[in-house]
Amino acid sequence: MSAGATAGPSGAGRPIGVFDSGVGGLSVLNALRAELPHERFVYFADTAHAPYGERGDAFVARRTSAIARHLVDEHGIKALVVACNTATAAAIHELRAAHLTLPVIGVEPALKPAVALSRTGHIAVIATRVTLESRKFDALRGSLAAQAHFHIVPCDGLAGAIEGADSVRIATLCEKYLGAAGNFGDQPGHVDTLVLGCTHYPFITDELRRWTGDAVRFIDTGAPVAQQTRRLLQNAGQLSAEGAGGVLMLSSAAPEALDAATARWLDGPVDRAIRAWTSDTPTA
Repeated sequence: MSAGATAGPSGAGRPIGVFDSGVGGLSVLNALRAELPHERFVYFADTAHAPYGERGDAFVARRTSAIARHLVDEHGIKALVVACNTATAAAIHELRAAHLTLPVIGVEPALKPAVALSRTGHIAVIATRVTLESRKFDALRGSLAAQAHFHIVPCDGLAGAIEGADSVRIATLCEKYLGAAGNFGDQPGHVDTLVLGCTHYPFITDELRRWTGDAVRFIDTGAPVAQQTRRLLQNAGQLSAEGAGGVLMLSSAAPEALDAATARWLDGPVDRAIRAWTSDTPTA
């Protein structure tokens, strides 16, 4: 561990690391801060390489490993939340094997809660292509195949449009992808539940709602991830019981873009975003 880590707080006072390819993980960070108001967080946005959903598994795994090492060595984190569906699918097992004593919490499309809530048995899942083509997702869907009909829609470009706050492209892509998901509503054969399988998507629920109508339930992973993080820290005796908490924002490029996204989407005060680098940075 580096001097930066050993000089910081010890035990329960250490921060929780959270990372995503860009700003999508802010939706998970919101849920974490609501569930764990006394905790300190370090959020890393890998903006230089966003979005991960249009990269290959090997690239995503290398970046995930490098960022995890940076957060452990330089910030002394006590837990790591991989607030990215694509990185979870590509690298969560390797991360846990490399950091045996560190609680590592990933995210995945919330198919199980969707099955429990759906009345028509028709569920649409929107996510990046890498997430939907992963073995992890395929196994999850296969385990639930007898319980619901899943309408799977890979949403190429949507996370990038959200990352760039491109409202025109967001609207165009939402029309395209939700049109491909089938008929929405609460009638037999209609899709009545929409799984938001990318952490970017909770930020465009108003646009999504234009195409689904009000009867459709939206499900994301923020609250379950926050609850699991609490359980793991509590079991390890690492929960912070007092203090105001806080967030340090880091970005691999364009910290001003992370500042703007934070002001737009994140609840509560944060430290200004600063630029950080990690080792083993692939360029393609």
